Amino acid sequence: MTLISASLLSCKDNLESVTKEYNNLDIDYIHLDIMDGIFVPNNSFSYDEIKKIVNNTNKPLDVHLMVKEPEKYIYNYAMLNTEYITFHYETNFDSNLIKKIKSYGIKCGISIRPETNEEEIYDILPLIDLVLVMSVNPGKGGQEFMTLALNKIKNIKEKIKKLNLNVIISVDGGINNSSATECIKSGVDMLVIGSALANSSDKELFLKKCKQ
Repeated sequence: MTLISASLLSCKDNLESVTKEYNNLDIDYIHLDIMDGIFVPNNSFSYDEIKKIVNNTNKPLDVHLMVKEPEKYIYNYAMLNTEYITFHYETNFDSNLIKKIKSYGIKCGISIRPETNEEEIYDILPLIDLVLVMSVNPGKGGQEFMTLALNKIKNIKEKIKKLNLNVIISVDGGINNSSATECIKSGVDMLVIGSALANSSDKELFLKKCKQ
């Protein structure tokens, strides 16, 4: 069954009510987009906003660090109800960061931007638990899905199978019922869904269709 990680990036004006609402939906994770205004142009949640989310959800967190210096953020998010911490390969990649994340008992993910060749991360697949394929340019919600992500997903899936690894593939950006279907066909294990879920008039039906 496909996992769903719900992004709250487009719900900042009513975080508390949306977080509570999502507790009652068939969602596996709350996806936290953490931005520093440097690695990506926008800033994301304040500490008070993070507190609202954490205090009002019973879902584990799927933390996506879109920051230049991920090592500065790991401890704070490892102290929450976090299952995954993902950072970008395009930062000054250091395998010691993977070890640091795992030292807290947290699963580690690596994310790649649309312009990054997926083959660049093949060597580190045995070290991680998740690959997050960006299907939009990171840093802003509501963008259109880039179909180039589909071939990346297929290629990464093939490599994971060839190496017989227990690594899941997640995709983030422009996910709706249509793109979700294509991503699942290509081998995705987890869908990160933001605006399309937030704007849906029937969220339960929307999620059901995404998982088909």
